[in-house]
Amino acid sequence: MDSTGQAYQHRPVTIRLWPPSQSTRLMLVERMTKNLTTPSIFSRKYGLLSKAEAEEDAKQIEDVAFVSATQHFEKEPDSDGSAAVQIYAKESSKLMLEALKRGPRVKDDGDVISDKAGTTAETVFDISGGARDFIKGEEEAAELLKPLRGPNSYTKIIFSNKSFGLDAAHVAEPILISVKDQLKEVDLSDFIAGRPEEEALKVMTIFSSALEGCSLRYLNLSNNAMGEKGVRAFRSLLKSQNNLEELYLMNDGISEEAAKAVSELLPSTEKLKVLHFHSNMTGDEGAIAIAEIVKNSPALEDFRCSSTRVGSDGGVALAEALGACKHLRKLDLRDNMFGPEAGVALSKVIPAFTDLTEINLSYLNLEDDGAEALANALKESAPSLEILDLSGNDITAKAAASLAACISSKQFLSKLNLSENELKDEGVVLISKALEGGQGQLIEVDLSTNLITWSGAKLVAEAVVGKPGFKKLNINSNFISDEGIVELNNIFKNSPDMLGPLDENDPEGEDADEGAEEDGDHDELESKLKGLGI
Repeated sequence: MDSTGQAYQHRPVTIRLWPPSQSTRLMLVERMTKNLTTPSIFSRKYGLLSKAEAEEDAKQIEDVAFVSATQHFEKEPDSDGSAAVQIYAKESSKLMLEALKRGPRVKDDGDVISDKAGTTAETVFDISGGARDFIKGEEEAAELLKPLRGPNSYTKIIFSNKSFGLDAAHVAEPILISVKDQLKEVDLSDFIAGRPEEEALKVMTIFSSALEGCSLRYLNLSNNAMGEKGVRAFRSLLKSQNNLEELYLMNDGISEEAAKAVSELLPSTEKLKVLHFHSNMTGDEGAIAIAEIVKNSPALEDFRCSSTRVGSDGGVALAEALGACKHLRKLDLRDNMFGPEAGVALSKVIPAFTDLTEINLSYLNLEDDGAEALANALKESAPSLEILDLSGNDITAKAAASLAACISSKQFLSKLNLSENELKDEGVVLISKALEGGQGQLIEVDLSTNLITWSGAKLVAEAVVGKPGFKKLNINSNFISDEGIVELNNIFKNSPDMLGPLDENDPEGEDADEGAEEDGDHDELESKLKGLGI
């Protein structure tokens, strides 16, 4: 045997296992199609896929698995490819199992089948966890959004808390296009944080175009400082929404012009149940634009327009528009500049809200006239009211009788907040008597910062201390004497956690105009209580 033959026999031979041939890839698709259409424990629970749908899924699964394995192989070019083969098989098996658990998406006639009860497939894709962060380039975006590639059951995506730049947006664009037909809920809140305006607007436009035409029930665009330009950057998405049930535009710099843009772009709000504007700079003219949206939202159940710089004119417009919302359950208008006139206007539509359970009208400058009108209206309506907040409205004892009558009529009232008003002991007499009544659900009362002395504090403490399930009384920042605080602690000795802190109380702060000593005040209050009927 010659030396050349011997040398050839000893030469090491390297067999490359990756990439597979095209015929091998097609063979895997055929096998997966057969498995997806074969009756099994999964098909009995989730339904059996048609051959056409199984073949489509199999092709997508193989393609995703091939890409994943190839990316791994490229990082180890000197390897024989065995690790890539293992990834190829493992990824294919995982995605095929997901497809089996998802079950059929279409019937033979092409109609979409709704998600089956009891399915365990994931429906929410959420990248919002962890610290607020920038997505750094295409590679990080591709890795982050990898689960959205290929067959999946996601109907909701949450991109909040991760800032997308242009590179990341371009990676997201084809992925969003591929899944938009199955999406029902999209959360893009706080997804451009820290980006220059020009880049942020381009990112929003890319996302808007990619999602155009999807049929959403939930859309959250909060915390993006959009202004009118940002709202119009989402034009394509907003214009294509006819089935929205929930829309959130909080802390978005929604000015008068931006509010008009929202009203202009939304094609229909007939199905809208939740509408939240908060912490914007809408003003009166913007509120009038929002009122147009509200007026055309007959199904509205939860409306929030708080901290939006709305004055009397805008408040009146919103109040009148709310008259069309017969199903309203939650109303939050806090921290605006409505004034008494808007309060009176709101009181006129309150009777329409028969299902109302929560109402927050704090810091609206309602004063006595507005507060009395609202209390009188609530007394005759909203039988299921659970939460009432009228704090910070310059309400005096003059309106206390109306408030007390309202409170007495609410058997399901659980939380009452009348803090930062000027009820004084005279008003607290009436409120305390009302609290002694039949509110079996009452758990919290806040009468802090109301110029109350020990006389009034004693009455309200005694009214709530024995209530089953009651949890917290806040009467801080009042004018309770040191001796009165000792007595308060004694009243709550068996339930000390029920009494809130008194660290900001001012025992020397009793109004000079009152003149009388606390003992005399207390005797007078007791005499008033004897003949009081609510």
